Amino acid sequence: MKSSPFLIIETGQPFPTLRRYGRFPHWIRVAAGLEEAQTVVVDVEHGERLPDRHGFAATIVTGSAAFVTDRAEWSERSADWLREAAHGGMPLLGICYGHQLLAHALGGQVDYNPAGRESGTIRLELDPAAAGDPLFAGLPTSFAAQATHLQTVLRAPDGATVLARSAQDGCHAFRWGDNAWGLQFHPEFATHHMRGYVRARADCIARHGGCARTVSRQVSAAPQARQLLRRFVRHARAM
Repeated sequence: MKSSPFLIIETGQPFPTLRRYGRFPHWIRVAAGLEEAQTVVVDVEHGERLPDRHGFAATIVTGSAAFVTDRAEWSERSADWLREAAHGGMPLLGICYGHQLLAHALGGQVDYNPAGRESGTIRLELDPAAAGDPLFAGLPTSFAAQATHLQTVLRAPDGATVLARSAQDGCHAFRWGDNAWGLQFHPEFATHHMRGYVRARADCIARHGGCARTVSRQVSAAPQARQLLRRFVRHARAM
């Protein structure tokens, strides 16, 4: 029996210097262990319409250079779709912008991080609730992850469980209900993706008091964070 495909909502494109590695859905597919034929990609940023959610195993929402607070038409339309999907019990995974968009859709607060830009390989600290979470259970209480963002989830949606934080961000991961997760960090990033983003955002990193060369030198692999995509796929397929 053929398994249902995964829907990938594409909300943005990689920085131009990184597009030789493909688009975000490709990066996600590789990290998640999904074949192209097992996914359906909808580019909402460029006006593609979201399909009926029935018939999909789950939905993954990509990152973007856009800002949730701009309330773009395509973004708000996607938020409405995600809200309905979450209340319908569909497995959802939002990454970076997708994390923020899911939080916004469910009534959380998104805005610029008062601590400034977070870039590079960071350290995640898991909250105690993560020990019983379907995606995070069994992972170390502290591990590396890749991050690049200016905005953040300042307040998780009502009823959500915060699962991870960093020194700069108090909500790096949350779960809402049984099947909806937001990840501020990028589980799909390999080290070459992360270094490329650090180089591309060097001026912004400097404006926020950092040094891109130092951040780039400190980039390292983040295998535990990368595991989360495959764990999400397994969780969705087991439903």
